[in-house]
Amino acid sequence: MTEHYDVLVVGAGPAGLAAAQAAASHGARVGLVDAQARQGGQVWRHDAVHGTPRAASRAINASVGTRVPVTWLARHQVIAAQSQRLCAETPLGAVELSFGRLVIATGARELLLPFPGWTLPGVTGAGGLQALAKQGWPVRGKRVVVAGSGPLLWAAAASLRRHGARVLGIHEQASAAAMRAFALQLWRWPGRVAQALQLRAALHDVAHHCGSFVRRADGDAAVTSVQVTSGGTSMRVDCDLLAVGHGLVPNVALAGMLGCAMDRDGAHPVVQVDELLRTSVANIHAAGESCGIAGLSAARIEGRIAGHMAAGATAAATSLLRQRRHARRFGELLERHFALDPRLYALAEHDTIICRCEDVTLGALDGYTDARTARLATRCGMGACQGRVCGTALAQMGRFPRSDCRLPIFPARLATLADRASPPLPSRDSGDNHP
Repeated sequence: MTEHYDVLVVGAGPAGLAAAQAAASHGARVGLVDAQARQGGQVWRHDAVHGTPRAASRAINASVGTRVPVTWLARHQVIAAQSQRLCAETPLGAVELSFGRLVIATGARELLLPFPGWTLPGVTGAGGLQALAKQGWPVRGKRVVVAGSGPLLWAAAASLRRHGARVLGIHEQASAAAMRAFALQLWRWPGRVAQALQLRAALHDVAHHCGSFVRRADGDAAVTSVQVTSGGTSMRVDCDLLAVGHGLVPNVALAGMLGCAMDRDGAHPVVQVDELLRTSVANIHAAGESCGIAGLSAARIEGRIAGHMAAGATAAATSLLRQRRHARRFGELLERHFALDPRLYALAEHDTIICRCEDVTLGALDGYTDARTARLATRCGMGACQGRVCGTALAQMGRFPRSDCRLPIFPARLATLADRASPPLPSRDSGDNHP
């Protein structure tokens, strides 16, 4: 089965929702694709107990008021791409989606850095535990340590507390001086100030430690305590759960599969776009975190720009460029003041597992200078996550460069890959992919 859309938007987070609404407002037939059953993405994930955030509900309902309503393609996981079509796996089988123009709004994922004990049950990403709590995973009464870097820690801690967890503390690796400098510049983004004040009020009695990070997690069947370094001292904190994340990295796999040029943001690729969010491939646009981490406001503005451009409304897109530049400066602020401490890259020991899918230790990777050789010898990155965790961590640690171009983009059923509705997978050597 093949479905055609004037504009196809992949990703139903803030950027994707804005893009779909903008494109549909000009009369285009728009399809909005996402692997999840509900719109909102990771930022606006539906909460099983508290419902959908108000801002998310407004954005989701906005498409109803457009001249041509957006077609919502829920539980469509894009697994392959070729030219002007995508293959998506659905609960009912494979679907081919063709498009006149495409908007890539695939967002970002958490950066997880390895340390002794990070594979213990009860140790998760900060955003990961937040998502689990929203989906109904029980955290009430659990003692939780939140650690890592960036504003996501505050949002995660507030969500966990709202679901009844006992947040023992927030351990931010950035220094107190960096945090003060960050706070002093927030006045340029009043919405961010309001959000920060709300989070601070919700967490008024939770200790916030700067220049502090988790060195190791201990326990037998599950995590029972963590060793935290703060300043020059070390302390043990007993806990039931550890939520630790060191910021976000862009999801660029789909863009890479379609041949879009990439830039580098530190150790990680980002989709290369011009001011009007056109990629290097004709009729393909990108918006939001896939173009570099800059936060919610930038994602929504860029979604609108990309949606207008995809519908051929250049004037409407151009009118938003000043807002985009201002919003993007917030991303620069984040990058500058939450730069990761190099000590975090040295926490993993010789016997620390790096690839959790294939049980590959850091020591097993010694002596390898490229990802392909390491993968062939150790199977690092050949598990279900396709290297999204270990490959990203190794790139951040300076071991191997990262590339997200691999077929299928996500693990898929054999029946889907064999389905004739699927576009043929290009016969290409993916040997240079990351582990």
